[in-house]
Amino acid sequence: MKLSKKLLLLIIIAALIGAYFAFDLGQYLSLDYITSQRDALQQRVADNPLVTGLSFFLIYVAVTGLSVPGAAVLTLLAGAMFGLWFGLLLVSFASSIGATLAFLASRIILRDSVQRRFGDSLRTINKGVERDGPFYLFGLRLVPLFPFFVINLVMGLTPMKTLRFYWVSQLGMLPGTFVYVNAGTQLGQIDSLSGIVSPSLIGSFVLLAIFPLIARSVMNLIKRRRALKGYKRPARFDQNMVVIGAGSGGLVTAYIAAATKAKVTLIEKHKMGGDCLNTGCVPSKTLIKSAHIAHNARQSDRFGITTEKVNVDFRAVMERIQTAIKTIEPHDSIERYTDLGVSCITGEAKILDPWRVEVNGEILTTRNIVIATGARPFVPPIDGIDQVPYHTSDTIWNLREAPGTLLVLGGGPIGCELSQAFSRLDVPVIQVDRSARVLPREDEDAALIVQQSLEDSGVDLRTNAKAVRFEQDGDRYRLFYEQDGDTHSLVFDTLLLAVGRKANTESLGLEALGIECNPNGTVTVDETLQTRMPGIYACGDVAGPYQFTHAAAHQAWYASVNGLFGTFKSFKVDYRVLPWTTFTDPEVARVGLSEQEADEQGIAYEVTRYGLDDLDRAIAEGHTAGFVKVLTPPGKDRILGATIVGAHAGELITEFVSAMKHGYGLNKILGTIHVYPTLSEANKFAAGNWKKANAPERALRFLEKFHSWRRG
Repeated sequence: MKLSKKLLLLIIIAALIGAYFAFDLGQYLSLDYITSQRDALQQRVADNPLVTGLSFFLIYVAVTGLSVPGAAVLTLLAGAMFGLWFGLLLVSFASSIGATLAFLASRIILRDSVQRRFGDSLRTINKGVERDGPFYLFGLRLVPLFPFFVINLVMGLTPMKTLRFYWVSQLGMLPGTFVYVNAGTQLGQIDSLSGIVSPSLIGSFVLLAIFPLIARSVMNLIKRRRALKGYKRPARFDQNMVVIGAGSGGLVTAYIAAATKAKVTLIEKHKMGGDCLNTGCVPSKTLIKSAHIAHNARQSDRFGITTEKVNVDFRAVMERIQTAIKTIEPHDSIERYTDLGVSCITGEAKILDPWRVEVNGEILTTRNIVIATGARPFVPPIDGIDQVPYHTSDTIWNLREAPGTLLVLGGGPIGCELSQAFSRLDVPVIQVDRSARVLPREDEDAALIVQQSLEDSGVDLRTNAKAVRFEQDGDRYRLFYEQDGDTHSLVFDTLLLAVGRKANTESLGLEALGIECNPNGTVTVDETLQTRMPGIYACGDVAGPYQFTHAAAHQAWYASVNGLFGTFKSFKVDYRVLPWTTFTDPEVARVGLSEQEADEQGIAYEVTRYGLDDLDRAIAEGHTAGFVKVLTPPGKDRILGATIVGAHAGELITEFVSAMKHGYGLNKILGTIHVYPTLSEANKFAAGNWKKANAPERALRFLEKFHSWRRG
């Protein structure tokens, strides 16, 4: 709707509300007035019931539609004038229509601007309304002392459909309307609004208050029984919980279950520890450390140290990775988890029904199942890729001889980390990505620093390049790609695919159970991590939406606790403060919103930056590339998001994670003592820059005059 039409509607509503108060129309909607006029009003009903009823109906619609005081008294008046059933009919429809008009007015005038300004804060509410809107509204309507006009206006700001709002409102308000109209039939005996609070009416309102909980419980029970229909529940269970997958999510889930003395079985078909230990975090960070050492050795002359030519023993580097894995393996081993009380089985699991899991020909019965099967590297359907013996982040660790030219396909965190690391280990690297820049999820200022560092490390980076097909070229291989409208090609020896990951959902039996997957392949779960099948949960990479080891561990608590104790109390998984780090050099760490996300969501913000080239410790160590950037609401110190680019950014981001988690802002960080000289001072100096930009100018001008006066 155009601005002029919105303005006209606003003027009309404001004029009507203004007239209501200017002419003191509320005096005619007071309990004293209608009590004094009771006999005359009842006579009008007797003389002309239809006209009087229609007049009353229109007045009620106007009062509720304009959200002015008087609806409660009118509801009582309906009982006094028209009796219980006719009064109930009038009020039920009039209140619902009036509420819907207020709902529509709020939607037309306010929704677009409110959603633009507070989109981030309202996102959870919007999703909740889309999913459980009728339950939510029904519960609010059943509490008659709650200000209904607020419900009307607020619900207009949400995505709820108008017709749904109407019928849920009418149904939800009906019990409360009945109680009030019934009280109105005794109006002659009531001297004040407090007079309706008799013991019987109090009991009615208590029942109304708890009815939403009862209704929701009944609906959940119906949904549960419908989902489980056709499956035979065991008379007893072998386990309290069966966890499928022994990566980060599965290990933590099993650990929590065992710690609470539940009987739990953990099934893993490959290696304990999952991707993180065997093919992900541990090997990649071990490789990156070797690359750092090689790079720093080549840069030693910057620090006054002269060295001979740096020689990389590629085999030794790759063997060191295996040593690191073997050193950490006991932390995730079968022996350790067996000692913790977890029954560990090596084998491939298949879910037969909501209570049965088959593994190695044996059927386990269990009250709950948690799917934590992780994800695997995605192989893109590029023409000719089957002719190339490619590697992924799962298999690259098998190399023992340095490859010739390494082609890395992908510009996300994995692609950037491995491209830089291998290049610093004397491997010629070409990195190809279809995006305009690397790390597209991060802000441009952060991504461009990493991009420059990749090129400085020797990576031949080609962005805006779409891989079209592969061909064999003698004993080497050739990639044809499109860039800026032209077709180019390059020759390489070894291919590393780093273009994303795909959830492991095959062979689990999910389709037979009707357990759905999202378009990206992850298992569909609700806010408690439960699938559509009661008692079956999912966590970690297989569930998404964040495919990080620490995210999987975070989800594991919810999956385990909700599975074991959800009958009594369930918890919605909280993603509000979830950090991550890309371990390039410099590192990129973030928590909360980036600038581009805030812009996309229409969230107002201001940016505070502090450059590491001004930090004493960074200068001393020669790590001055990068910055600390904090997003806050205009004029406020509440942290919406923080991005750190620089050495040890993954460690430094924790201060902002804690601040966001516990609700304190930049003023508190500024008031915290930081050790000198450390990199962590950058966080305090960023807070100081915010303080300078938001200094109270009037107070400072007063202080300037005060000090001048003190000097005489």
